[in-house]
Amino acid sequence: MTEDKRICIGAIVGVHGIKGEVKVKSFTEPDTNVDKYGCVENKNADRKFELKVVGYSKELLRVKIKGINDRNAAEALVGTGFYIDRSVLPELDDEDEFYEADLVGLKVLSEGQEIGSVAGLYNFGAGEIIEIKLKSNGKLEMIPFTKAYVPDIKISEGYITVTSVGLAFAPDEEDGASDAKR
Repeated sequence: MTEDKRICIGAIVGVHGIKGEVKVKSFTEPDTNVDKYGCVENKNADRKFELKVVGYSKELLRVKIKGINDRNAAEALVGTGFYIDRSVLPELDDEDEFYEADLVGLKVLSEGQEIGSVAGLYNFGAGEIIEIKLKSNGKLEMIPFTKAYVPDIKISEGYITVTSVGLAFAPDEEDGASDAKR
């Protein structure tokens, strides 16, 4: 698999018990599909894993990895991402559908001007957040990933559009532009 054709479908965030089970944050829909794509690889593509979802631990999946049979071996894998070749994923039916990985690197336009690029997409529990690397100063800014802030997504044309509402970032205090009293 080449790096640009791989997609991360989950990551090990902890261990469960003493028999080598791991807790996995899944990026698939539904989350239990993390084991439906055959063998997965780590980011460097130098290790392969066979996964089997065995249950839940709070809101995370409990996964058994073939060949990992004790807690120490499982702990050594914490932080490992699971990658698959993009060609294994189902085709998208609708032009409004996309994989999150398709957004990273797209140009970000506002009022017809390029203001940066998509650096990432996150969900910290209160909804999707998109991270933008600003072209003007290289800073990273986050805005809600909703229709109100990101009205247009044009994957095939290589850009997204954000509203000016999404650009109401707080001024830097070091620039002397802040009116905040201490």
